[in-house]
Amino acid sequence: MRNIRNIMTGLGLIALGGMAGASAETLHNGIRIPDQWPPRYAEPESREEMPVPYLENKPEVIPVNVGRQLFVDSFLIASTDLLPTYHTPEFYAGNPVLEPTESWENTTEGAPYAAPFSDGIWYDDKDGKFKMWYLAGAGSIHKQDKQTFYTGYAESTDGIHWVKPQLDLVKGTCLVDTANRDASTVWLDRLEKDPAKRWKMFNIERRPTDRRWQFILKYSPDGIHWSEGVAQSGDLYDRSTAFYNPFRNVWCLSMRYSTEVSTRSRSYAENADPEALVSSVHRIRKGIPDKNVVFWFTPDDKEPRHPRFPEVDPGIYNFDVIPYESIMLGQYAVWQGPENRDCNTLGIQKRNEIALGYSRDGFHFSRPSHVPFMANDTTDGAWNWGNMQSIGGVPLIVGDSLYFYCSGRRLNDIMWDSYTSTGLAKLRRDGFVSMGTGGAKKGTLTTEPIEFDGEYLFVNADLAAKGAEMTVEVLDRDGNPLPEFSGKNAVPLKKVDSTRLAVTWRDADSLASLKGKPVRLRFNLTRGAELYAFWISPWKTGESRGYTAGGGPGLSPTGIDQPVK
Repeated sequence: MRNIRNIMTGLGLIALGGMAGASAETLHNGIRIPDQWPPRYAEPESREEMPVPYLENKPEVIPVNVGRQLFVDSFLIASTDLLPTYHTPEFYAGNPVLEPTESWENTTEGAPYAAPFSDGIWYDDKDGKFKMWYLAGAGSIHKQDKQTFYTGYAESTDGIHWVKPQLDLVKGTCLVDTANRDASTVWLDRLEKDPAKRWKMFNIERRPTDRRWQFILKYSPDGIHWSEGVAQSGDLYDRSTAFYNPFRNVWCLSMRYSTEVSTRSRSYAENADPEALVSSVHRIRKGIPDKNVVFWFTPDDKEPRHPRFPEVDPGIYNFDVIPYESIMLGQYAVWQGPENRDCNTLGIQKRNEIALGYSRDGFHFSRPSHVPFMANDTTDGAWNWGNMQSIGGVPLIVGDSLYFYCSGRRLNDIMWDSYTSTGLAKLRRDGFVSMGTGGAKKGTLTTEPIEFDGEYLFVNADLAAKGAEMTVEVLDRDGNPLPEFSGKNAVPLKKVDSTRLAVTWRDADSLASLKGKPVRLRFNLTRGAELYAFWISPWKTGESRGYTAGGGPGLSPTGIDQPVK
């Protein structure tokens, strides 16, 4: 069997020239990456949204061969009178799904911790298990410091009910790593040819000499038995994380960075080699360009503010990223204050909530909504009263749902910033944004010119409401209907709610005759219809060739949505 990287290249999922610093390249969606990459922007003097150049200067024709095409921004849309609805997931009623239950998960002052601090939750096809790595207190094991944290491991058969297996590193615990750490990223590398490096850990650890933070890279064949560090960074700030961008075949670091706008801003670095990447990064000195690390973004002027402390300027506490279908999905941990000293005095937790952003080039992220995607619950006894944090590997795909996980902190009298646990929230697959008529009787959406090499058109749409209906027309590049695929020949879709629904016409059940030709799609919706995504598959079974994020039961182990043999 061909290795996964060759499969991806054959499916058109890896562009040429994906090395950091390489010459200009064209991505799977037609976006042209300039010669200087990553971009170098001056640090802003005020809070402002990140520029998104590809929304202002779109490709003349957009290839749609990779993944479900989501309406999370205006990239695909030439014209529409439909209105977007931004959806949020529903928290599982049985939350938390993982919480501190063991005495060794407490710090020396008795503060309990059992939740990922990014870390990772993945579905491992090798043994059919959901797997979680999490930050755990280590007070009964490491008794020198008030706050020492190790890495624990839990597993599940359904993603809801989790167990902490007793492992061999520290007897009677589920610990898999005993480095004193802050944030960490555990990544399932489905492209790795060396079985010993299948799992990668980017750990933010304390240096024993000066107790400053640095990245340490480690490998594991099973996520349980980890190597010694194979690469180390220079001095860094805490709460820094890593991700892989398969569209460009590069590993990336998302690092805390201080600017005049906010001490909770982000910097960025990338490299195809994870060891070279980790070895190349460090804090950078103001006014001196760095070869590897660039300023990324600050919090913008639309960040939500703490209702009790509106005078506190929000920051970006962390930013986790993962490939999902045709985009890179970003999770912002939006810090709203107050500062730690005030939290300690008041006996409360800082307010962090999770928001989303979307990227089509892996660097520039669009944020069409700043409403929290996963919000704090400030009722008495809530597991996520404060300081929610995003998790790596998320989301996972379970049937028609996306499983989002996050950590939260429960108010307690032991230590203000403690009592972490892990919660689950469920969202419809592709369910970030839907396009609908907004109460009008009907509406249309016409795409920019697209081209494809697939045959079968699919949509993710909710057409179950009374009177809800959708038809799809195919137009030429100039917007003229093609007779065979015109509105009068379109088979109406109605009385159905499906995340994978085939579109046909009276005289055609496929778009095979239009392969490689620039065309537009026009979606016609009536009141009550909601459209989430479309894609053109080479298979009648409707797999999208997009990325499946943290994976899930029944999906291809390649991490790409394709038929499972």
